[in-house]
Amino acid sequence: MNYTTIPGVKYPLSQLILGTTKFFENKRNDVFAVLDSFLQAGGNTIDTGPKYAQYQAEKLIGQWMAERGTRDEVILISKGGHYHIDLEGVHHPEMRRVNPSDITKDLHDSLANLQTDFIDIYLLHRDDRNVPVQVLMDMLHEHQKAGKIGVYGVSNWESDRIEEANEYADRKGYDRILVNSPNLSLAQLNEVRWAETVALDGEYAAWHQRTKMPVISWASQAGGFFTGTYDRNHISDEEIARVYYNDDNWERYDRAVELANKKGVTANQIAVAYVLHQQFPTCAIVGCKNVKRLQEALPSVEIELTADEVKWLNLELADAKVR
Repeated sequence: MNYTTIPGVKYPLSQLILGTTKFFENKRNDVFAVLDSFLQAGGNTIDTGPKYAQYQAEKLIGQWMAERGTRDEVILISKGGHYHIDLEGVHHPEMRRVNPSDITKDLHDSLANLQTDFIDIYLLHRDDRNVPVQVLMDMLHEHQKAGKIGVYGVSNWESDRIEEANEYADRKGYDRILVNSPNLSLAQLNEVRWAETVALDGEYAAWHQRTKMPVISWASQAGGFFTGTYDRNHISDEEIARVYYNDDNWERYDRAVELANKKGVTANQIAVAYVLHQQFPTCAIVGCKNVKRLQEALPSVEIELTADEVKWLNLELADAKVR
C-alpha cells in the first residue's frame, strides 16, 4: 500500500480509500470481512457519510470498530450538508442542507453511529453559493475547537469557493480547507452523474497542480466503465451511458485495455492507477461490497505509470513507451 500525507491527520492516508455506499445491514458479514481485509492489506482510511447505504453504513462501521477495537487504527472521513435523501435512497436536490444547523445534525448523527467522539477528516458534502463561506468556516472552526473534527475539507466545491473560504480562514486565524474531494477518473464526463456534483476538469486540475491541495477522488472507477461490463454498441445502464458514453472515453477504454495487457493487470486497475498518478497528491475511493471486489482493486496502488503513459491514457499523446 502507498500513502498520502495530509497535514494534521494522525497517519498518512492509504492511497486506496474504502468506499462504503454499499454497506447494507443485511450484508453485515460481507461488510466486516471487507473491513478486516482492507486493514490487513495496509488500508487505513474509510470514506463514509450519514446517509450512505440508506443510513446504514456508518452504523456498521461503528459496530465493526467497537467489536474489533480498531478505532485508533483507522482514519475516518465523513461528511455533512448533502441534500435530502429519503429512506428509499431517493435524492431531493431541491432540499438544500448546506447550513450550520443541518450540517451540525449530520455531524452529531455520524459521531453517534460511528460510536466515536472524533472524525479525522470532515468534508462539506455539497455547496450552496447562497450561503456565505464565512458562516460555514465559522461552524467548522467551532466543531474543530470542540474536538469533534480534525482536518476539514470540501466535496463538490469549485476552486473559487475554496479560495474564498481559505482567504477568510487566514484572516480569522482558522485552519484552512486542506483537502478536496471531487470526481476524478480517467473517463471524462458528458455531464455530472448526480445533481450539484463537481468533476475535476482540465482547468480545475491545473489549479490543483498549482496549489498541491490533496484530492480524494470519488467515482475513481467511473462506475465500472473500465471493467468490460459495458458495450459501446449497446446501452445496458442508462445512467452510465448518459455520463460516460462518448468516442473519446471508448478510446481511453481501448488504451487502458492495451496498457493493462502489456503490464499484466486489468483495465480497471489501470484506470485507478491513472487517478493516483496526477501531478498533485491523490487518493482514490474504491467501493467494495465484498472481499473479491477489494482484492481486484488492491493491485491498482502498486502499478507504476510514467508521465507519458498518463498523458497517453488521457489522449494527450498519440503514443507512449510502456515501462
